[in-house]
Amino acid sequence: MNKGLKKIALLLSAVGPGLFLIAYNIGTGSIITMAKAGADYGMSLFWTLLLSCIFTYLLMVAYGQVTLVSGKTALFNIKTRIPVFGKSLAIYIMIALIIGELLALMGIMGIVADLLQEAIRMLTGGAIISTLIITLVLIVLLTCLLWYGQYKIFEKMLTVLVLLMAFCFLYVFFSVSPDMKEILAGMIPRIPDQPGVLGLIAAMVGTTCSAAVFIVRSIVVAEKGWTIDNLANEKKDAMVSATMMLFLSAIIMAVAAGTLHVMGLHVNDTLELIQLFEPIGGKISAFILIAGITGAALSTVFPIVLIAPWLIADYSARPRDIKSPLFRILGIGGLFFGLGLQFIDQRPPAMMIFSQAFQAFILPAVTVPILYLINKKSLMHSHRASWKMNFGIVCVLLFGLLTSYFAVLELLN
Repeated sequence: MNKGLKKIALLLSAVGPGLFLIAYNIGTGSIITMAKAGADYGMSLFWTLLLSCIFTYLLMVAYGQVTLVSGKTALFNIKTRIPVFGKSLAIYIMIALIIGELLALMGIMGIVADLLQEAIRMLTGGAIISTLIITLVLIVLLTCLLWYGQYKIFEKMLTVLVLLMAFCFLYVFFSVSPDMKEILAGMIPRIPDQPGVLGLIAAMVGTTCSAAVFIVRSIVVAEKGWTIDNLANEKKDAMVSATMMLFLSAIIMAVAAGTLHVMGLHVNDTLELIQLFEPIGGKISAFILIAGITGAALSTVFPIVLIAPWLIADYSARPRDIKSPLFRILGIGGLFFGLGLQFIDQRPPAMMIFSQAFQAFILPAVTVPILYLINKKSLMHSHRASWKMNFGIVCVLLFGLLTSYFAVLELLN
Protein backbone atom coordinates (compact mmCIF):
# COMPACT_ATOMS: atom_id res chain seq x y z
CA MET A 1 0.00 0.00 0.00
CA ASN A 2 1.50 3.38 -0.98
CA LYS A 3 1.87 6.29 1.48
CA GLY A 4 -1.20 8.12 0.16
CA LEU A 5 -3.49 5.13 0.65
CA LYS A 6 -1.99 4.49 4.10
CA LYS A 7 -2.80 8.08 5.14
CA ILE A 8 -6.39 7.70 3.91
CA ALA A 9 -6.76 4.38 5.77
CA LEU A 10 -5.40 5.93 8.98
CA LEU A 11 -7.77 8.90 8.65
CA LEU A 12 -10.79 6.63 8.13
CA SER A 13 -9.81 4.44 11.08
CA ALA A 14 -9.51 7.54 13.26
CA VAL A 15 -13.00 8.77 12.43
CA GLY A 16 -15.01 5.57 12.79
CA PRO A 17 -17.78 7.07 14.94
CA GLY A 18 -18.02 10.04 12.59
CA LEU A 19 -18.44 7.80 9.54
CA PHE A 20 -21.09 5.82 11.39
CA LEU A 21 -23.04 9.03 12.03
CA ILE A 22 -22.59 10.31 8.46
CA ALA A 23 -24.02 7.00 7.28
CA TYR A 24 -26.88 7.34 9.76
CA ASN A 25 -27.62 10.99 9.00
CA ILE A 26 -27.29 11.19 5.20
CA GLY A 27 -30.05 8.86 4.14
CA THR A 28 -33.00 8.92 1.79
CA GLY A 29 -34.77 11.41 4.06
CA SER A 30 -31.89 13.87 3.78
CA ILE A 31 -31.71 13.41 0.02
CA ILE A 32 -35.40 14.00 -0.70
CA THR A 33 -35.57 16.89 1.80
CA MET A 34 -32.48 18.67 0.44
CA ALA A 35 -33.53 18.03 -3.16
CA LYS A 36 -37.01 19.40 -2.46
CA ALA A 37 -35.54 22.46 -0.71
CA GLY A 38 -33.21 23.13 -3.66
CA ALA A 39 -35.88 22.56 -6.32
CA ASP A 40 -38.59 24.59 -4.60
CA TYR A 41 -36.57 27.44 -3.06
CA GLY A 42 -33.11 27.37 -4.65
CA MET A 43 -30.35 27.86 -2.06
CA SER A 44 -32.38 30.27 0.09
CA LEU A 45 -32.70 27.68 2.88
CA PHE A 46 -28.97 26.90 2.92
CA TRP A 47 -28.74 28.85 6.20
CA THR A 48 -30.89 26.15 7.82
CA LEU A 49 -28.47 23.44 6.71
CA LEU A 50 -25.41 25.45 7.78
CA LEU A 51 -26.75 26.20 11.27
CA SER A 52 -27.92 22.59 11.68
CA CYS A 53 -24.43 21.25 10.89
CA ILE A 54 -22.70 23.75 13.21
CA PHE A 55 -25.06 22.83 16.04
CA THR A 56 -24.66 19.13 15.21
CA TYR A 57 -20.90 19.51 15.67
CA LEU A 58 -21.35 21.23 19.04
CA LEU A 59 -23.67 18.58 20.47
CA MET A 60 -21.60 15.70 19.08
CA VAL A 61 -18.52 17.10 20.84
CA ALA A 62 -20.51 17.69 24.06
CA TYR A 63 -22.05 14.21 24.19
CA GLY A 64 -18.76 12.59 23.24
CA GLN A 65 -16.86 14.58 25.88
CA VAL A 66 -19.25 13.56 28.67
CA THR A 67 -18.90 9.90 27.62
CA LEU A 68 -15.10 10.12 27.50
CA VAL A 69 -14.92 11.59 31.02
CA SER A 70 -17.62 9.48 32.69
CA GLY A 71 -17.04 6.21 30.83
CA LYS A 72 -20.84 5.90 30.59
CA THR A 73 -23.21 6.41 27.68
CA ALA A 74 -25.82 9.14 27.30
CA LEU A 75 -29.08 7.64 28.56
CA PHE A 76 -27.40 6.05 31.58
CA ASN A 77 -25.86 9.41 32.52
CA ILE A 78 -29.20 11.18 32.07
CA LYS A 79 -30.96 8.54 34.20
CA THR A 80 -28.42 8.46 37.05
CA ARG A 81 -26.83 11.93 37.06
CA ILE A 82 -29.86 14.22 36.69
CA PRO A 83 -31.90 14.44 39.90
CA VAL A 84 -35.72 14.15 40.17
CA PHE A 85 -36.73 13.83 36.49
CA GLY A 86 -33.63 12.19 34.97
CA LYS A 87 -35.13 8.70 34.80
CA SER A 88 -38.39 9.94 33.23
CA LEU A 89 -36.47 12.07 30.71
CA ALA A 90 -34.27 9.12 29.71
CA ILE A 91 -37.33 6.90 29.18
CA TYR A 92 -39.07 9.62 27.14
CA ILE A 93 -36.00 10.10 24.90
CA MET A 94 -35.60 6.34 24.42
CA ILE A 95 -39.26 5.75 23.46
CA ALA A 96 -39.50 8.85 21.24
CA LEU A 97 -36.31 7.96 19.35
CA ILE A 98 -37.35 4.34 18.79
CA ILE A 99 -40.77 5.43 17.44
CA GLY A 100 -39.18 8.05 15.20
CA GLU A 101 -36.62 5.60 13.83
CA LEU A 102 -39.21 2.89 13.10
CA LEU A 103 -41.28 5.43 11.15
CA ALA A 104 -38.13 6.43 9.24
CA LEU A 105 -37.29 2.78 8.54
CA MET A 106 -40.69 2.25 6.94
CA GLY A 107 -40.07 5.22 4.66
CA ILE A 108 -36.49 4.16 3.82
CA MET A 109 -37.38 0.61 2.84
CA GLY A 110 -40.30 1.88 0.76
CA ILE A 111 -38.04 4.32 -1.09
CA VAL A 112 -35.32 1.70 -1.73
CA ALA A 113 -37.90 -0.76 -3.04
CA ASP A 114 -39.27 1.91 -5.41
CA LEU A 115 -35.76 2.81 -6.62
CA LEU A 116 -34.71 -0.79 -7.23
CA GLN A 117 -37.98 -1.46 -9.02
CA GLU A 118 -37.27 1.53 -11.30
CA ALA A 119 -33.65 0.42 -11.88
CA ILE A 120 -34.82 -3.09 -12.88
CA ARG A 121 -37.42 -1.57 -15.21
CA MET A 122 -34.76 0.63 -16.88
CA LEU A 123 -32.28 -2.25 -17.23
CA THR A 124 -34.78 -4.77 -18.62
CA GLY A 125 -36.76 -2.40 -20.82
CA GLY A 126 -39.99 -2.57 -18.84
CA ALA A 127 -40.03 -5.60 -16.47
CA ILE A 128 -41.79 -4.84 -13.17
CA ILE A 129 -41.01 -6.70 -9.94
CA SER A 130 -43.29 -6.22 -6.95
CA THR A 131 -41.93 -3.86 -4.28
CA LEU A 132 -43.14 -6.38 -1.68
CA ILE A 133 -40.80 -9.04 -3.13
CA ILE A 134 -37.91 -6.55 -3.32
CA THR A 135 -38.48 -5.51 0.31
CA LEU A 136 -38.61 -9.12 1.51
CA VAL A 137 -35.33 -9.95 -0.29
CA LEU A 138 -33.66 -6.90 1.29
CA ILE A 139 -34.93 -7.87 4.75
CA VAL A 140 -33.57 -11.42 4.38
CA LEU A 141 -30.13 -10.13 3.28
CA LEU A 142 -30.00 -7.54 6.06
CA THR A 143 -31.09 -10.16 8.61
CA CYS A 144 -28.15 -12.37 7.59
CA LEU A 145 -25.76 -9.43 7.99
CA LEU A 146 -27.23 -8.57 11.38
CA TRP A 147 -27.10 -12.21 12.54
CA TYR A 148 -23.44 -12.76 11.65
CA GLY A 149 -22.14 -9.20 11.87
CA GLN A 150 -19.95 -7.37 14.37
CA TYR A 151 -19.63 -3.63 15.02
CA LYS A 152 -16.25 -3.43 13.23
CA ILE A 153 -17.77 -5.12 10.17
CA PHE A 154 -20.67 -2.64 10.17
CA GLU A 155 -18.20 0.25 10.48
CA LYS A 156 -16.21 -0.97 7.45
CA MET A 157 -19.38 -1.50 5.39
CA LEU A 158 -20.63 1.96 6.30
CA THR A 159 -17.28 3.46 5.28
CA VAL A 160 -17.67 1.90 1.81
CA LEU A 161 -21.29 3.07 1.52
CA VAL A 162 -20.43 6.64 2.59
CA LEU A 163 -17.61 6.84 0.03
CA LEU A 164 -19.91 5.38 -2.67
CA MET A 165 -22.58 7.91 -1.75
CA ALA A 166 -20.10 10.83 -1.91
CA PHE A 167 -18.75 9.69 -5.30
CA CYS A 168 -22.23 9.29 -6.78
CA PHE A 169 -23.45 12.72 -5.70
CA LEU A 170 -20.26 14.41 -6.92
CA TYR A 171 -20.56 12.64 -10.27
CA VAL A 172 -24.17 13.75 -10.67
CA PHE A 173 -23.24 17.32 -9.65
CA PHE A 174 -20.61 17.62 -12.40
CA SER A 175 -22.59 15.67 -15.00
CA VAL A 176 -25.67 17.92 -14.84
CA SER A 177 -23.57 21.13 -14.72
CA PRO A 178 -25.86 23.16 -12.45
CA ASP A 179 -26.13 26.93 -12.85
CA MET A 180 -23.49 28.24 -10.40
CA LYS A 181 -24.78 31.82 -10.63
CA GLU A 182 -28.21 30.64 -9.48
CA ILE A 183 -26.62 28.66 -6.65
CA LEU A 184 -24.50 31.56 -5.36
CA ALA A 185 -27.23 34.16 -5.81
CA GLY A 186 -29.68 32.03 -3.84
CA MET A 187 -27.51 31.77 -0.72
CA ILE A 188 -28.90 34.99 0.78
CA PRO A 189 -30.65 33.79 3.97
CA ARG A 190 -34.43 34.17 3.95
CA ILE A 191 -37.67 32.32 4.64
CA PRO A 192 -39.77 32.26 1.45
CA ASP A 193 -43.38 33.31 1.97
CA GLN A 194 -44.86 30.09 0.58
CA PRO A 195 -47.04 27.31 2.02
CA GLY A 196 -45.12 24.36 3.45
CA VAL A 197 -41.78 26.13 3.91
CA LEU A 198 -41.88 26.03 7.74
CA GLY A 199 -42.51 22.28 7.71
CA LEU A 200 -39.62 21.83 5.27
CA ILE A 201 -37.30 23.84 7.55
CA ALA A 202 -38.31 21.63 10.48
CA ALA A 203 -37.67 18.52 8.36
CA MET A 204 -34.22 19.83 7.31
CA VAL A 205 -33.30 20.38 10.95
CA GLY A 206 -34.77 17.02 11.97
CA THR A 207 -32.74 15.12 9.38
CA THR A 208 -29.46 17.00 9.98
CA CYS A 209 -29.45 18.06 13.64
CA SER A 210 -31.13 14.81 14.61
CA ALA A 211 -31.67 14.08 18.30
CA ALA A 212 -30.83 10.42 17.71
CA VAL A 213 -27.36 11.35 16.42
CA PHE A 214 -26.27 12.74 19.79
CA ILE A 215 -27.52 9.80 21.85
CA VAL A 216 -25.98 7.34 19.38
CA ARG A 217 -22.81 9.46 19.36
CA SER A 218 -22.02 8.51 22.96
CA ILE A 219 -22.62 4.83 22.16
CA VAL A 220 -20.32 4.65 19.13
CA VAL A 221 -17.62 6.59 21.00
CA ALA A 222 -17.88 3.98 23.77
CA GLU A 223 -17.79 1.17 21.16
CA LYS A 224 -14.54 2.66 19.86
CA GLY A 225 -13.03 2.25 23.33
CA TRP A 226 -11.93 5.89 23.53
CA THR A 227 -11.07 7.58 26.86
CA ILE A 228 -10.45 11.19 27.87
CA ASP A 229 -6.97 10.83 26.35
CA ASN A 230 -8.73 10.67 22.97
CA LEU A 231 -10.51 14.03 23.40
CA ALA A 232 -8.59 15.57 20.50
CA ASN A 233 -9.56 12.60 18.28
CA GLU A 234 -13.17 12.95 19.40
CA LYS A 235 -13.28 16.62 18.35
CA LYS A 236 -11.54 15.88 15.05
CA ASP A 237 -13.96 13.04 14.40
CA ALA A 238 -16.96 15.29 15.11
CA MET A 239 -15.58 17.97 12.78
CA VAL A 240 -15.09 15.45 9.93
CA SER A 241 -18.60 14.11 10.49
CA ALA A 242 -20.31 17.53 10.56
CA THR A 243 -18.29 18.84 7.60
CA MET A 244 -19.12 15.80 5.47
CA MET A 245 -22.80 16.11 6.39
CA LEU A 246 -22.74 19.76 5.30
CA PHE A 247 -20.83 19.01 2.10
CA LEU A 248 -22.97 16.09 0.93
CA SER A 249 -26.27 17.77 1.84
CA ALA A 250 -25.18 21.01 0.15
CA ILE A 251 -24.22 19.11 -3.03
CA ILE A 252 -27.71 17.57 -3.20
CA MET A 253 -29.38 20.93 -2.62
CA ALA A 254 -27.12 22.67 -5.15
CA VAL A 255 -27.80 20.09 -7.89
CA ALA A 256 -31.56 20.64 -7.47
CA ALA A 257 -31.21 24.43 -7.15
CA GLY A 258 -28.99 24.77 -10.23
CA THR A 259 -31.15 22.58 -12.46
CA LEU A 260 -34.70 21.87 -11.31
CA HIS A 261 -35.26 25.26 -9.64
CA VAL A 262 -34.02 27.09 -12.74
CA MET A 263 -36.39 25.00 -14.90
CA GLY A 264 -39.33 25.57 -12.54
CA LEU A 265 -39.60 21.86 -11.64
CA HIS A 266 -40.54 20.51 -8.19
CA VAL A 267 -39.67 17.33 -6.30
CA ASN A 268 -42.26 15.45 -4.23
CA ASP A 269 -41.05 11.88 -4.66
CA THR A 270 -37.73 10.03 -4.97
CA LEU A 271 -38.78 8.38 -8.23
CA GLU A 272 -39.81 11.77 -9.51
CA LEU A 273 -36.29 12.99 -8.70
CA ILE A 274 -34.76 10.22 -10.84
CA GLN A 275 -37.19 10.87 -13.71
CA LEU A 276 -36.46 14.60 -13.64
CA PHE A 277 -32.68 14.10 -13.69
CA GLU A 278 -32.59 11.47 -16.43
CA PRO A 279 -33.26 13.93 -19.31
CA ILE A 280 -30.69 16.35 -17.82
CA GLY A 281 -27.79 13.99 -17.07
CA GLY A 282 -28.72 10.92 -19.10
CA LYS A 283 -29.29 7.30 -18.09
CA ILE A 284 -25.81 6.89 -16.60
CA SER A 285 -26.44 9.80 -14.23
CA ALA A 286 -29.84 8.34 -13.35
CA PHE A 287 -28.29 4.94 -12.51
CA ILE A 288 -25.51 6.54 -10.48
CA LEU A 289 -28.06 8.67 -8.63
CA ILE A 290 -30.04 5.49 -7.85
CA ALA A 291 -26.82 3.84 -6.60
CA GLY A 292 -26.02 6.86 -4.42
CA ILE A 293 -29.50 7.04 -2.90
CA THR A 294 -29.60 3.26 -2.36
CA GLY A 295 -26.16 3.40 -0.69
CA ALA A 296 -27.37 6.25 1.50
CA ALA A 297 -30.50 4.29 2.41
CA LEU A 298 -28.72 1.04 3.26
CA SER A 299 -26.09 2.91 5.29
CA THR A 300 -28.94 4.37 7.34
CA VAL A 301 -30.70 1.03 7.90
CA PHE A 302 -27.82 -0.50 9.91
CA PRO A 303 -27.79 2.21 12.63
CA ILE A 304 -31.60 2.31 12.74
CA VAL A 305 -32.05 -1.42 13.40
CA LEU A 306 -29.36 -1.23 16.09
CA ILE A 307 -30.83 1.83 17.81
CA ALA A 308 -33.54 0.08 19.88
CA PRO A 309 -31.25 -2.57 21.44
CA TRP A 310 -28.45 -0.01 21.80
CA LEU A 311 -30.72 2.45 23.61
CA ILE A 312 -32.06 -0.26 25.93
CA ALA A 313 -28.48 -1.40 26.65
CA ASP A 314 -27.49 2.26 27.13
CA TYR A 315 -30.33 2.92 29.59
CA SER A 316 -29.76 -0.27 31.60
CA ALA A 317 -25.92 -0.30 31.37
CA ARG A 318 -25.98 -3.76 29.75
CA PRO A 319 -23.14 -5.00 27.49
CA ARG A 320 -23.57 -3.95 23.85
CA ASP A 321 -23.19 -7.38 22.24
CA ILE A 322 -24.57 -7.38 18.68
CA LYS A 323 -24.81 -11.19 18.79
CA SER A 324 -26.84 -11.27 22.01
CA PRO A 325 -30.53 -12.36 21.92
CA LEU A 326 -31.61 -8.78 22.79
CA PHE A 327 -29.86 -7.33 19.75
CA ARG A 328 -30.88 -10.09 17.37
CA ILE A 329 -34.57 -10.18 18.35
CA LEU A 330 -35.06 -6.41 18.42
CA GLY A 331 -32.88 -5.81 15.35
CA ILE A 332 -34.64 -8.41 13.19
CA GLY A 333 -38.02 -7.30 14.53
CA GLY A 334 -37.14 -3.75 13.55
CA LEU A 335 -36.25 -4.86 10.02
CA PHE A 336 -39.74 -6.26 9.51
CA PHE A 337 -41.16 -2.80 10.18
CA GLY A 338 -39.70 -2.07 6.74
CA LEU A 339 -42.75 -3.87 5.32
CA GLY A 340 -45.06 -1.28 6.87
CA LEU A 341 -45.69 0.82 3.77
CA GLN A 342 -46.62 -2.28 1.79
CA PHE A 343 -49.84 -2.32 3.84
CA ILE A 344 -50.39 1.41 4.50
CA ASP A 345 -51.73 3.81 1.87
CA GLN A 346 -48.90 6.32 2.25
CA ARG A 347 -46.06 7.32 -0.07
CA PRO A 348 -42.54 6.68 1.34
CA PRO A 349 -41.27 10.30 0.99
CA ALA A 350 -44.29 11.62 2.92
CA MET A 351 -43.52 9.16 5.73
CA MET A 352 -39.85 10.21 5.71
CA ILE A 353 -40.62 13.94 5.97
CA PHE A 354 -43.13 13.26 8.77
CA SER A 355 -40.53 11.21 10.70
CA GLN A 356 -37.95 14.00 10.28
CA ALA A 357 -40.34 16.69 11.52
CA PHE A 358 -41.07 14.34 14.47
CA GLN A 359 -37.32 14.32 15.23
CA ALA A 360 -37.35 18.13 15.49
CA PHE A 361 -39.61 17.84 18.55
CA ILE A 362 -37.00 15.72 20.38
CA LEU A 363 -34.04 18.10 19.85
CA PRO A 364 -34.79 20.34 22.88
CA ALA A 365 -35.20 17.23 25.06
CA VAL A 366 -31.63 16.09 24.32
CA THR A 367 -30.13 19.59 24.51
CA VAL A 368 -31.24 20.45 28.07
CA PRO A 369 -29.68 17.37 29.75
CA ILE A 370 -26.30 17.74 28.05
CA LEU A 371 -26.18 21.40 29.11
CA TYR A 372 -26.62 20.21 32.70
CA LEU A 373 -24.28 17.20 32.51
CA ILE A 374 -21.34 18.93 30.84
CA ASN A 375 -21.36 21.59 33.57
CA LYS A 376 -21.75 19.16 36.51
CA LYS A 377 -18.53 19.55 38.53
CA SER A 378 -18.77 16.17 40.30
CA LEU A 379 -19.01 14.44 36.90
CA MET A 380 -16.77 16.48 34.59
CA HIS A 381 -14.18 17.88 37.06
CA SER A 382 -11.67 19.92 35.01
CA HIS A 383 -13.37 19.02 31.72
CA ARG A 384 -16.49 21.13 32.20
CA ALA A 385 -17.74 23.17 29.24
CA SER A 386 -16.19 26.53 28.41
CA TRP A 387 -18.39 29.62 28.15
CA LYS A 388 -18.16 29.31 24.35
CA MET A 389 -19.54 25.75 24.39
CA ASN A 390 -22.26 26.75 26.86
CA PHE A 391 -23.25 29.64 24.61
CA GLY A 392 -23.35 27.29 21.62
CA ILE A 393 -25.52 24.73 23.44
CA VAL A 394 -27.97 27.47 24.51
CA CYS A 395 -28.16 28.56 20.86
CA VAL A 396 -28.93 24.95 19.88
CA LEU A 397 -31.75 24.89 22.45
CA LEU A 398 -33.28 28.11 21.11
CA PHE A 399 -32.91 26.86 17.54
CA GLY A 400 -34.58 23.57 18.50
CA LEU A 401 -37.50 25.35 20.16
CA LEU A 402 -37.95 27.58 17.10
CA THR A 403 -37.97 24.71 14.61
CA SER A 404 -40.30 22.70 16.89
CA TYR A 405 -42.65 25.70 16.74
CA PHE A 406 -42.35 25.66 12.93
CA ALA A 407 -43.25 21.94 12.92
CA VAL A 408 -46.33 22.58 15.11
CA LEU A 409 -47.49 25.41 12.85
CA GLU A 410 -47.13 23.20 9.79
CA LEU A 411 -49.08 20.35 11.40
CA LEU A 412 -51.87 22.73 12.46
CA ASN A 413 -52.10 24.13 8.94
